[in-house]
Amino acid sequence: MNEAQASAGIRLHAQMAAVGELLRRYHAAVGETLNEATTADSAAVEDILGQLRDLLDALHPADVAYILESLPPEDRLAVWHRVKSDRDGEILLEVSDAVRESLIADMDQGEILAAVEPLDADELADLVEDLPEEVLPELMASLDAQQRERVQSALSYEPDQLGALMDFEMVTIREDVSLETVLRYLRRFDELPAQTDKLFVINHENVLTGVLPLHWLLVNSPDKMVSEVMAPDVNTFAPDDDAYHVAQAFERYDLVTAPVVDASGRLIGRITVDAMLDLIREESESEALSRGGLREGEDIFASVWASLRNRWAWLAINLVTAFVASRVIGLFESSIQQLVALATLMPIVAGIGGNSGNQTITMIVRALALDQITTDSAKRLWRKELLVALVNGLIWGGAIGVIAWLLYANIALGIVMTAAMTLNLLLAAFCGVGIPILMERFGRDPAVGSSVMITAMTDSGGFFIFLGLATVFLT
Repeated sequence: MNEAQASAGIRLHAQMAAVGELLRRYHAAVGETLNEATTADSAAVEDILGQLRDLLDALHPADVAYILESLPPEDRLAVWHRVKSDRDGEILLEVSDAVRESLIADMDQGEILAAVEPLDADELADLVEDLPEEVLPELMASLDAQQRERVQSALSYEPDQLGALMDFEMVTIREDVSLETVLRYLRRFDELPAQTDKLFVINHENVLTGVLPLHWLLVNSPDKMVSEVMAPDVNTFAPDDDAYHVAQAFERYDLVTAPVVDASGRLIGRITVDAMLDLIREESESEALSRGGLREGEDIFASVWASLRNRWAWLAINLVTAFVASRVIGLFESSIQQLVALATLMPIVAGIGGNSGNQTITMIVRALALDQITTDSAKRLWRKELLVALVNGLIWGGAIGVIAWLLYANIALGIVMTAAMTLNLLLAAFCGVGIPILMERFGRDPAVGSSVMITAMTDSGGFFIFLGLATVFLT
């Protein structure tokens, strides 16, 4: 973490601490929750409220969103009521889906309309799905024809398509004008759209013919024509492109903005780096939640029932897989009774196999996300991972086999331990490559549930291999 990142983190924590202190003082002053005491007639209380409003006014919308997500529901709504209404829309865009739902539920129809009407078309499209249905007709009626068309255009695409993330605010110029004309044109703007690093060059049919980076505009002679300076070869994207693939292209080519064109090459919008960063963050959060068995982002202060509904599915699956593993052990009860050492050693075989399988799955899921795996490379990956598993099994299985031999003075037990470890690591490698590839082939997200499946395979398989070998060779 560099110094700027560290100072930003320290500043945010200081802001959160300041809000928390004001809330504590307010609760102490009125003797009840802040949200219930808004009518309290006290100079001290009003002073605290004023300090809270001033503090929130000075914060960036993203910082206010972060603070709201960190507060329990009653304090969250209390702070939300102290935010200026003209900032509500920007903050709603920044908070998580679960928190946004709770904030919107606390707003009446007039407040919702006032919050979202100032937003751009692409921002409105992000919020529409979370708004109450009764608000939508009035909202759409309040938009002008161009805004309405843009919102409907963004909503016509799937959430994972680039068209759903397009920004319509951009600067276009013609190639048959001079740079001096372009400079005069730009001076007419109060400000340029955010993340404007280039101007889009179009012809009279609105077909994109190139881009003019702003730094090229500044360092070239004003007498030159745009066509002489512009870059005709430009990264362009289609509205139905996969948004995550576009995010990878932004990272690969260090893009700040890029044009979005239709099948005829007509410019219809642009995509910006901030939208790509938000997408990558959301994808990362979603993948992390999926690995933990959560179906969606959960408000950390959600009700017990809401948390139960979000978590029960994978717990039920884990229960089933654990039961299957227990039944595998049950098949070898007589062997365990004859050699108690098996009960102490078999978790090692299953645990190491699960860890190895999860390492393989993590690598394969990442490679699938980056489109780095083909049919031929999948076969090569299988061979490579199986060889790695074989070597690891012989080395570490041999090590634990020697330890088992020394602990229990039974060389046959050590050999069985080595063989079981090696076979289970081979099983983990085979499943670690195969499970995510098969899931993607059948249209499933390989990040969702792969770790649960590999753990089930290596637990049940590890127990069966170890206890089966022990039954054959030791009892």
